[in-house]
Amino acid sequence: MKKRSIVLIDFSENSTELIKYVADWAVQTDMEILLLHQTIVVAPALTDVDNKREITQHTNAEARKKLSRLARAHLPDQTKVTYSVSDEPLTRTLERLLEQPFDDLVFVGMKGTSLVKQLVMGSVALDVINNTGNCIVAVPKGLITFTQSTLHVSVTEKYPLNILALNNYLNFLGDREVRIVFFYLAAPNESTAGIERQLRELSDLFAYRLKTDFAIFEGSDTFQDIKKVVIDRADEVLIVQRGSRLLTDQIFRKFLINELVYEGHIPLVVLP
Repeated sequence: MKKRSIVLIDFSENSTELIKYVADWAVQTDMEILLLHQTIVVAPALTDVDNKREITQHTNAEARKKLSRLARAHLPDQTKVTYSVSDEPLTRTLERLLEQPFDDLVFVGMKGTSLVKQLVMGSVALDVINNTGNCIVAVPKGLITFTQSTLHVSVTEKYPLNILALNNYLNFLGDREVRIVFFYLAAPNESTAGIERQLRELSDLFAYRLKTDFAIFEGSDTFQDIKKVVIDRADEVLIVQRGSRLLTDQIFRKFLINELVYEGHIPLVVLP
């Protein structure tokens, strides 16, 4: 099945960087690109149905022109690109697009490096992650080159890793040599014999197609230990399972999502 990237574009300054990142990925792996924008239709409260429809059509047409200009400015000529513009809720549009015969990755941009700005991850990105049954790639601000050599995959006992989705993500990486590290965050004094066995089994399972390893981070310096592993390396990726403690626990999300992804400028991949 043909591979496609669905890229959420809001026409902010980050949109250009996001398109460049996806374009570089697409060139290296023969991936099609679909640029998706949700319009906000502004019309007077007493506007009748016909005029509201005309305003909506005009708004969507102008947004499509802007998408086309972005594509011409930043995508290589040989890139196969399509557009989707709608005033429907974003998750509804995505649901319809994901029913089409493609293997899709959904790309969202993350803004800022502080908890005050929180990402689009407090609004658009988390909404997409929580309501879209597809693999999501959240790309930090400033990243424009596709270089993935090490994947750090968070493993939990409560939410089993989606092996099928992880395999599908690996298929999007093309023929590049990649190392994958399965890791677990242990609480102080937690028994880790069971999770260590699970990590070892996962490492063995994927060893046929790439270099694998596993690690357990435990104790009071957990966050500092993880930061030493992944922060400030542009070719690193953090992969988590939807529903994972890393996304739902406020403390873990604060340290791992904000510090590792924002400060470290590494992509966050969320498996369905």
